[in-house]
Amino acid sequence: MELQETGNVGVPKYKKTDYDTTEEEIQRIACKENGKNSSKRYVLVCSIFASLNSVILGYDIGVMSGAILFVQEDLKISELQVEVLVGILSIISLAGSLAGGKASDAIGRKWTMAFGAIVFQSGAAIMALAPSFEVLMVGRILTGIGVGFAVAIAPIYIAEISPSVARGSLTSIPEISINFGILLGYVSNYAFSGLPVHTNWRIMLAAGILPSAFTCFALFIIPESPRWLVMQSMTAKARLVLLKTTENAKEAEERLAEIQLAAGLANAERHEERSVWRELLNPSPGVKRMLIAGCGIQIFQQITGMDATVYYSPAIFKDAGIKSSSKLLAATVAVGFTKTVFILIAILLIDKVGRKPLLYVSTIGMTAFLFILGLTLSFLGNRPVGIKLAILCVCGNAAFFSVGIGPVCWVLSSEIFPLRLRAQASSIGAAGSRVSSGLVAMSFLTISHAITVGGTFFVFAAISALSVAFVYKCVPETKAKSLEQIEKLFQTDKHWKGGEVELGDVEHLVQKQ
Repeated sequence: MELQETGNVGVPKYKKTDYDTTEEEIQRIACKENGKNSSKRYVLVCSIFASLNSVILGYDIGVMSGAILFVQEDLKISELQVEVLVGILSIISLAGSLAGGKASDAIGRKWTMAFGAIVFQSGAAIMALAPSFEVLMVGRILTGIGVGFAVAIAPIYIAEISPSVARGSLTSIPEISINFGILLGYVSNYAFSGLPVHTNWRIMLAAGILPSAFTCFALFIIPESPRWLVMQSMTAKARLVLLKTTENAKEAEERLAEIQLAAGLANAERHEERSVWRELLNPSPGVKRMLIAGCGIQIFQQITGMDATVYYSPAIFKDAGIKSSSKLLAATVAVGFTKTVFILIAILLIDKVGRKPLLYVSTIGMTAFLFILGLTLSFLGNRPVGIKLAILCVCGNAAFFSVGIGPVCWVLSSEIFPLRLRAQASSIGAAGSRVSSGLVAMSFLTISHAITVGGTFFVFAAISALSVAFVYKCVPETKAKSLEQIEKLFQTDKHWKGGEVELGDVEHLVQKQ
């Protein structure tokens, strides 16, 4: 189907080719009434469906924090095996994240997400039926690969179908889904903890199959990314998607022209035989800045200890003085609820306040609460005031994480890379995130024994303080700018002279275009 301007009414006229879409459907979409609200609803629904895979990751993180208590009792595994079982998912998801970038360029964004969901379902089923630690590890590895696909591709897909003014809030939906999944995992722990030990943890793990199954169904409904379609020379199909995701036909054509220009540059570089991976391994100054900003913020998100805090929150609260298993799991529900509530606040602010101010508030707040938590666990353990203060600090740390670095890092990593590099570069960032998470999770108990739990949180506080400096030096403001405008920002040398990237850099750059 090809687009021809009529020149008199401003509505595109289409002629039918070999695509399945009818002329009547195209005209209905292009001339729809109240197009603004319809397109916003459509993009929102697509973003939510694409983010269902992220519920899987959150559920696994949340449920494992409680399930591992019963797995250890039932299968008689050691503390070292507990660390490996908890952390291996994040490490092995490296394979899924790296493969996800390549697969999404080959078969499309949404079918890559579908494949990841199927792999996760297989792993979850194996874990639920595992008779031994070895079989449990096989299932855990499969779920890690599935999670890797999910976290790498969903933010890319959402960024590529979203309008610039709403891209921040929409690209944050996967982080909402992760937090919602964590809360579901905590609730599942609390709900099934009263069952026999041989049964309860299996039901907890098996329940993770449900959101994955919903993902497979949803992906038959949502469209493919228009940017991927253009890269595959499916311009008419890309135009159809853009007509559904923009307010009017004029805006759709403008976005299509931008995508075609970016795709043309990418194809030209392919003709010059400069592969994507070669460019990433030997980057230009602009691409190097993108990699530092995108991958750096992903790594800082994890090495400040949030995933470890979620995985081992029962151990943290036990160190503070809570002894009852039911009370330990109830306290973790409060953490999950806090994370979910504050991620919603971030969604409301990210496209109004901007990415960088939220990062400042988040990292500074986390540093303060991590430091106070270290003091509490070191000097006030096993006291009523210490228990209350520990719960407050863990919830406060979760709140500041969710209002800033939690969602913003995914937004940045999905919007700062050029089209030709976006899938692979974002997958590198996601892989760095998962590996960092895994290393922290796999070493938390060992380090805690060596320097105490309180000492471990002093280390996290120091790392969080470093993340404030990283945001100041390396992260630009990208609010309300097109993906192509953001790419130009990173290619401009003078905005990086002197080290820091100021909040107004993008606006100054765009004004000069």
